[in-house]
Amino acid sequence: MSDLQNQMKLAVAEAAVKQIKDGMILGLGSGSTAALMIKALGSKISSGELKGIVGVPTSFQGEVLASELGIPLTSLSGISHIDLAIDGADEVDPSFQLIKGGGACHVQEKLVASLAKRFVVVVDSSKIVETLNLDFLLPVEVLPSAWTQVQNNLKEMGGSAYLRMAQKKAGPVVTDQGNLVLDVKIEGGIKDPERLEAEINNIPGVLENGLFVNLVDEVLVGDIIDGVASVRSL
Repeated sequence: MSDLQNQMKLAVAEAAVKQIKDGMILGLGSGSTAALMIKALGSKISSGELKGIVGVPTSFQGEVLASELGIPLTSLSGISHIDLAIDGADEVDPSFQLIKGGGACHVQEKLVASLAKRFVVVVDSSKIVETLNLDFLLPVEVLPSAWTQVQNNLKEMGGSAYLRMAQKKAGPVVTDQGNLVLDVKIEGGIKDPERLEAEINNIPGVLENGLFVNLVDEVLVGDIIDGVASVRSL
């Protein structure tokens, strides 16, 4: 990652942490920008600047990081609401619809985002696109026994679907829920995210897909202007 991109990510992470108030139940997102947010939160808790915070992690990776930083954690089953969820995204379109799931955590991320009273997305400017899925593939989490059947269903819907293979491990990526991920390319990009999200989730064997529709309250975007990192709110 370039130093400038890191500066952008850090700027939006710190801007998001400024929205956190004492006593909040927080959704802690996944990915590189969310990790910077969790680190910034941890330092504010350890310094005593923030008190009474409880985090709900969206991934095992985030859970480990938050635990190391001394952030108190709970699970989704232990709460009735989330005050604020902060998470990254792989793509954001002009209507604030998202593709998430580059880290294969989108099921837990969507559960947390949908329970949150307020959902803030933190991205650098490279993640803002006109049309979803032209560059970034859409992740679909599937039951292991159903992946070929789902792949065929997606093909009938005009999508090419590829089983995501692991790095530094033989075989496919396995999610925190023990499922597999199909990465899907829709010809011409995704024009109607709301319709497609429902259609894909209606395929037998699909647990959830990476389209986040009508969930976002604010997008914080990191930019580099004249060599300096800045943040704008959408």
